[in-house]
Amino acid sequence: MHALPPANVDRRQFLKSAAAGATGLCCGAMPLRGLTAEEPADPYRGFKMGFQSYSLRGFDVKKALATTHALGIRYWETFPGHIKAGTLPKYIAEQKELLAANGVTLLAFGVVGFDANESKAREVFDFAKLMGIQSLSADPQKNEATFKLLDKLVDEYGVNIAIHNHGPKASYDKIADVVQWVKDRHPRIGACVDTGHYLRSRENPVEALERLKDRVFGVHLKDVKDATVFKILGEGDLDLAGCLKVLQQMQYKYCLALEYEENPTNPVPDIEICLQNVRKAIQALPPAQG
Repeated sequence: MHALPPANVDRRQFLKSAAAGATGLCCGAMPLRGLTAEEPADPYRGFKMGFQSYSLRGFDVKKALATTHALGIRYWETFPGHIKAGTLPKYIAEQKELLAANGVTLLAFGVVGFDANESKAREVFDFAKLMGIQSLSADPQKNEATFKLLDKLVDEYGVNIAIHNHGPKASYDKIADVVQWVKDRHPRIGACVDTGHYLRSRENPVEALERLKDRVFGVHLKDVKDATVFKILGEGDLDLAGCLKVLQQMQYKYCLALEYEENPTNPVPDIEICLQNVRKAIQALPPAQG
């Protein structure tokens, strides 16, 4: 298990070591981009900047968490390939210890499919409650029985359901699909807005955030060019500044998760550029009101 780097270890060097160990490659050919001296102590200005851990799917969970820590990121939405849903006390304690050792808070989990099977759904909600997870990114079946069950469970557990849009022809590929199914539902049933998949579906991510407003319980920040090619965040068609402005106005308090789809065996150099572009866009925002 990777512990936090000692105070006298240079953060840049720790990141190089973690990334090299995770990938089996030397990352020294491309300088790592940590925070610069000119950046403020909170370069994300209150946003809970995190990763959808799928971005680090080429790493095992220990190396993914060590790399997350070294990159200065403190929040995760995990996908089941890193942390699976489970409820045995020993398993829960082990996952919490692993997260805490790397200074990472687990805010969300997914993407999870749901149907009207209550026992299966409760297994996931029990896991979320035990882990202190705020939101489940979800792909629920489009039927009344499934949503009635979710209405009941979000109320009982105090855990949000965040409907995740996917790419073209997926169940929730259009903004209107999510709007339709959250309408008149429990206030804890809302959306995980995946900006890249909305771009792939030729939808406007800024409009998605504006229309779903206080039902946005998750965001996957990713960028796409010409509705087809995943790109480094800030190098595609995403209006990153526009998305962040809406989230700031909403006083968004859930995980703002970078999800980078490309280069799974050595994603760190690209992820660093993504994070650098997020920080620049956040610092360019006007001061928050109120």
